[in-house]
Amino acid sequence: MSREAQTVQSSIAEVWYLKYIKFNGRDLRIITQNFNGPCSFIAICNILILRGNIEIQPPTRQNVSYEFLSQLVAEYLLTTSPDVDISAALSIMPHTQKGMDLNPTFTAATSFRPSGSTAGGELKLFEQVNIPLLHGWLVDPDSVEAPVLQRVQDYDTAVGLIAEVDHLTNGRFVVNEEASQLQAAGSGPVSPTRNWTEEELKKVQDATVVRRFLDSTQSQLTYHGLFHLATTLPPDTPCALFRNSHLSVLYKHSPSSSKSTPPSADSSSQFLATSSSSNLSPPTQNDVPTNAEDSAIYTLVTDQVFLREPSVVWERLEDVDGGWSTFVDSDFVKSSPAGGDFAGQTAEEALRAAEAAANAYTGVVDPNDLALAHQLQAEEEHMARQEHEAYLREQQQRTQGQQQQQTDGGRPVQEKKDKKKKSDCLIM
Repeated sequence: MSREAQTVQSSIAEVWYLKYIKFNGRDLRIITQNFNGPCSFIAICNILILRGNIEIQPPTRQNVSYEFLSQLVAEYLLTTSPDVDISAALSIMPHTQKGMDLNPTFTAATSFRPSGSTAGGELKLFEQVNIPLLHGWLVDPDSVEAPVLQRVQDYDTAVGLIAEVDHLTNGRFVVNEEASQLQAAGSGPVSPTRNWTEEELKKVQDATVVRRFLDSTQSQLTYHGLFHLATTLPPDTPCALFRNSHLSVLYKHSPSSSKSTPPSADSSSQFLATSSSSNLSPPTQNDVPTNAEDSAIYTLVTDQVFLREPSVVWERLEDVDGGWSTFVDSDFVKSSPAGGDFAGQTAEEALRAAEAAANAYTGVVDPNDLALAHQLQAEEEHMARQEHEAYLREQQQRTQGQQQQQTDGGRPVQEKKDKKKKSDCLIM
């Protein structure tokens, strides 16, 4: 990547642009994310904005930085929890810019365990800001994997089990596709004979089941988990959905809800209190809504590419990989973006995107995209110059006409020259 592209990339990464939306009858500005991809901190701030806990001022502000937002969140924590130690929540906030180190359990959508070196600081952050933290990486209790996943319980334990079995098998449990084909064809290394204990055989069997489950749910969302979220999520309560180490704003819209009252933190507290127990069991018949719209869940669209698309506000979550998802507007009516996949980009934004969006593997910008972006920017600048020159000519003609009328009315020539000079200064 060129130094110029790196400079553009770093400058864009410093700020996040704001987008105007309507939510429950209120005009709000949410935070959009740039080319760096999903940001967990943005999701937390957007939930606080939707709930009315924080507000970005002044109204004319167009973008925000992490420093600006972190100060707002810190002030919110200090004012809402004056008698609680919030040092763990504050210390974890910088880490949320790149992702979150959370350890979801496969048996409960609201259950997470501390992970990594942060010692549960992420969980403390959500506890202090009173935001429900959910995931949909749930095992179907009627599946063959359920008994094993109930014993393993969480993701970190599952990965640890696979690593342990791979060590027991001398690296033959986790192999790449080429090595697997060689061993299947008989040309791979021959393993020595080993007498397995009953405990070791049980671990190998469990690891095989766990690995099959992880391979089949790489999106970290199962259909059982999606159905569970759709049937148990309370309406009008913005939540944080953990998926692929990042967060998104999850929301269930209630058509009969008030359009003027923002969701409060109290509703989040009630949901967290009722969801503290394990929820592995599938929803009963009484839990299933009779109307499909009543069970629809949405994620807030925060991609910067839709910054200038007011009709694209929410994305309906309908499958595990996003292939059938649809966009809706602030009234949850299906939208039709005017700009297609790259809706609302100006020429300058297209140029920046082309220069910054390096290939993930080679780090090279597509020259065709870059040339098109330069062409669009040149055309836009040319049109802007033409409009500015036409405006100056119009102003000059208007000034000359006024001066001519004043001269015909008997004003001295010297006064006419002085006024012309003064008018020229005003134009400049």
